[in-house]
Amino acid sequence: MTFPLRPFGRTGVKVSALALGTMMFGPRGNPDHDDSIRIIRRALDAGINLVDTADVYSQGESETIVGKALEGRRDDVFLATKFHGQIGDNPNHFGNSRRWILREVENSLRRLRTDHIDLYQVHRPEEDTDFDETLGALSDLVRQGKIRYIGTSTFEPSAIVEGQWIAERRGRERVVSEQPPYSILARGIEREVLPVAERYGLAVIPWSPLAGGWLSGKFRKGRGQPPTSRGGNQPGRFEIDAPENAAKLEAVEALAQLAEQAGLPLIHLALAFVLEHPAVTAPIIGPRTYEQLEQQLGAAEVRLTPDVLNEIDKIVPPGVTLSDRDQGYRPPSLTDPARRRRA
Repeated sequence: MTFPLRPFGRTGVKVSALALGTMMFGPRGNPDHDDSIRIIRRALDAGINLVDTADVYSQGESETIVGKALEGRRDDVFLATKFHGQIGDNPNHFGNSRRWILREVENSLRRLRTDHIDLYQVHRPEEDTDFDETLGALSDLVRQGKIRYIGTSTFEPSAIVEGQWIAERRGRERVVSEQPPYSILARGIEREVLPVAERYGLAVIPWSPLAGGWLSGKFRKGRGQPPTSRGGNQPGRFEIDAPENAAKLEAVEALAQLAEQAGLPLIHLALAFVLEHPAVTAPIIGPRTYEQLEQQLGAAEVRLTPDVLNEIDKIVPPGVTLSDRDQGYRPPSLTDPARRRRA
C-alpha cells in the first residue's frame, strides 16, 4: 500500500494521510511489548510515517514501546509526543510550566531513544500557567534542537488564536498544529476550530475518529454492552445503555445502514469522513491489536460521494457533538460554578 501524503500545515513536511496513535500500547490496552512493536512496524511498512504518543500514556510505557519499535527507522518517522498529564504523585510533575516542560522533555527523549522530537504538543490547556510561559520554554527547546515543531491538543479556538498572537508579539516559535477530537459523532470543531486552523495554516491531526470505538461496528442495538479496554477509564462515555449515549446509538445504527448501502465497512466510512474535510491533515488511528490496524489501513484510499456525505449530514448535522463526554476538555468557566456566579 502506498499512502497518500499531505502537507503538514505550512512546515514543508509531508506526512501520511493516517497517523498511528499509540495510546493503547502498554497496560492501558495492549501490555505485550513485542506485539505492540509488531503493530507499529506493520503500520510503518504500510506507509504511515506520522507516529503520535504522549508521556501520560501508561505513564511513559507507550513512549518506551515506541522507542523500541523505531530502532533503525527513526529517520523515516515524523515523531510526535505530548506533555501536560500527571506523571506519578508529585504535584509539580504535571502541567504546562517551564519547570515541568524542561524536565519532562528529557524523560520523553530517553524513553523514545532519540535526540529530538519532531512535534512536541501541549496535551491540554492549563489556566494556571501563562501560555507565554509555555511557548517560551518550547521555543528554547526548538532553538536547542531538542524539538522541531510545537503543537497543541484539544484547545479552544480562542486559545489557538492567542498562541499565534503570542508568537508574533513576543518572538516565540509558532504553534504549527492542533490535535482535536473529531468524528461523525463529535463534529463540534467544524464550528470554529477547523476554520481557525485553516486561517492560520495549521496542520490538524484529529484524535478519536472512530469516536472511541463507537464507529467500529461493535456498538449496536440489541447486542448488549461490548467489551472495551477504555470503559474503565471513562465508563460514562462507553455505557451503551446510558441515557446520554442514546443519540449516539441511534446515529450509529443509521450510519451502519448507510455504510452497507455504500458498500463500505463502517470503519472506512467513519475514517473517510474525517479525511474528507479540507482542514484535516491526518486522523489518528489507535489500534490495540494487529487485526484492528488491518481493518483501518484501507480507509486512506476511500473517497465518499457527495450523496453519502449529504446523508451523513442528515444523521449528525455539521457542528454537532452528540455527547459532551466526547469533547475531551471542558474549560473551568463551565466546570467551576464559582466562575459563573457573582460573589
